[in-house]
Amino acid sequence: MAWDFETDPEFQQELDWIDAFIREEIEPLDFVIEHPYQITDPIRAEIIPPLQAKVKERGLWACHLGPELGGPGYGQVKLALMNEMLGRARCAPIVFGAQAPDSGNSEILAHYGTEAQKARWLEPLLANEIVSAFSMTEPQGGADPKVFRTSAVRDGDDWILNGEKWFTSNARYASLLIVMAVTNPDASAYRQQSMFLVPIDTPGVELVRNVGLGNEPEGEGAHAYMRYTDVRVPGDALLGPQGGAFEVAQTRLGGGRVHHAMRTLGLVQRSLDMMAERALSRSTQGEELSKKQLVQQMIADSWLDLETYRLLVMRTAWRIDKYQDYLKVRGDISAVKAMMPRVLHDVATRALQIHGSLGVSNEMPFVEYIVQSHHMGLADGPTEVHKITLARQVLREYEATAGLFPTTHLPELREKAREKYADVLKKHGQPVR
Repeated sequence: MAWDFETDPEFQQELDWIDAFIREEIEPLDFVIEHPYQITDPIRAEIIPPLQAKVKERGLWACHLGPELGGPGYGQVKLALMNEMLGRARCAPIVFGAQAPDSGNSEILAHYGTEAQKARWLEPLLANEIVSAFSMTEPQGGADPKVFRTSAVRDGDDWILNGEKWFTSNARYASLLIVMAVTNPDASAYRQQSMFLVPIDTPGVELVRNVGLGNEPEGEGAHAYMRYTDVRVPGDALLGPQGGAFEVAQTRLGGGRVHHAMRTLGLVQRSLDMMAERALSRSTQGEELSKKQLVQQMIADSWLDLETYRLLVMRTAWRIDKYQDYLKVRGDISAVKAMMPRVLHDVATRALQIHGSLGVSNEMPFVEYIVQSHHMGLADGPTEVHKITLARQVLREYEATAGLFPTTHLPELREKAREKYADVLKKHGQPVR
């Protein structure tokens, strides 16, 4: 029976190198490089590529991809161990060729793209020579594809796109947009849409405004409000089959959701680390914070949240590796996605509280983490939807009882037990009923 909680020594050496490399070389970049996705930034251009070269020399570049695409093809367990470390620093995923949304976009290009599409878009995307954006959600419909309005209509050999998209992350830096649009309005709900590869400089593509998270200055965010007005793309801009956008999106989002969870673990661990350090370093009312029982409770609860969540993420990663079928582990992925925002929010909030007024200031990262927790509750599908998915998966493992009372009704269980052992009970003078 195989059951192990250890990392093999050879891969542990790689993890040790990654840990030190991120701490010494990448974490400082968060204070130097303002926009890691802005490839034209001269500071980024001077610092990031040499670090990426070191990662490539180590054989740790784009580890989610197979050897045919320039990666080592690591399974999800190895990726989980890596991504927790990458989650500590904004620039780390880019240095390791694992940044969202490019990582997910490269996966669907590799899976569904034609050879010409791969040559034009996938190769430079994998090399981080360009940035991409996934343009799916809409202002009026959020992430529900059944109410999307953006359309793509045939015009000869071309397609004409019209509509608006909301929260198209990194559009301001992107060369390529992957746009989801209605092409088959009379088909069933999940066969109406198709995916299109749209260069950002195509006439009619308009970035209405950049939208930031709640702690960012207005107009400075990286989540764009997009408008497509008579955008003409050739017939070969279609990614995957016509009407197959939902399938393409789920292929992309399955891995993306669990990778978000892996990276979020890094933020939760950092929050706990900062909380513990503060508790040991600060005194009030003549006593260290670490000796206050309520502070001890916050630290204990945070450790329990972190370790419980880490085990769930690792188990989900293991199941993905085992079954090689995202549909089979759909409930597990929904579980880690649903648990993620609560764990990050709660641990970051406790860390903020222990830091007092410093914690709510912009001199510590806790407000950013708390806002990010709410973002994680919406990105790649809202928490409520994932809880529904999880509940449905759980309920499939059970059956309704045909009797008047539950199968665990104590009087009935007692009667059956006494009937089973009636001979022994009689022998010792005990009544059967």
